[in-house]
Amino acid sequence: MTVHFIGAGPGAADLITLRGRDLIAACPVCLYAGSLVPEALLAHCPPGARIVNTAPLSLDRIIDEIATAHAAGQDVARLHSGDPSVWSAMGEQLRRLRALNIPCEVTPGVPSFAAAAAALQAELTLPGLAQSVVLTRTPGRASAMPEGEALAHFAVSGATLAIHLSIHALDRVVADLLPFYGPDCPVAVVWRASWPDQRLIRSTLARIEAEARGIDRTALILVGPALAAEGFEDSRLYAAGYDRRYRPLGTHPRFPE
Repeated sequence: MTVHFIGAGPGAADLITLRGRDLIAACPVCLYAGSLVPEALLAHCPPGARIVNTAPLSLDRIIDEIATAHAAGQDVARLHSGDPSVWSAMGEQLRRLRALNIPCEVTPGVPSFAAAAAALQAELTLPGLAQSVVLTRTPGRASAMPEGEALAHFAVSGATLAIHLSIHALDRVVADLLPFYGPDCPVAVVWRASWPDQRLIRSTLARIEAEARGIDRTALILVGPALAAEGFEDSRLYAAGYDRRYRPLGTHPRFPE
């Protein structure tokens, strides 16, 4: 018996890996975070599967459900939105299950920041502008921020920021970032990335509060010059004069065949 933690993707039912889909179809028990995981994914469950929405359950009750399946020798598909490596509460579940000697495996999923960037048709790392993406959030009721992880500390780098779980604190985000990125820095708010009712707002730090008014949850904030750049340099990856392993140049290429 194995518990399969599966990244269910950002919202669109077809943004799930083939492995994740096949594991759902093979597990007689499915626990899913119903507040964010699309119910369409449950169509992959086998006939007669026990399907449990964990949104109203405590951690103890979730572990009880898994322990019951373990005692019956039944594999469990545990669906989390996005990718379970970030902000999924998977860590505390894994800790409990390891203490109970219940085997677990993790299957990654499409993260929300990737779905948001795709919706914007944006590359978040452009030559000369940004080569790093910071995934972060602001403090919330569920999780405080460790010392050293304030937005201002990340803003010093000038990297592209993907700010999760913080749309309700957009005024604080803007105030923290303005001194570093300036009022004209591009900003995008992506509400319900990849869902049928997805909404995109492109703006600047100076204007985003007014233009995103009314959105208070399920949205990602992206900040950084790469979001609206046109004058950036081409990368060297496909440059005609760039000697690389798959395109050796000259009489003495760096990577001879």
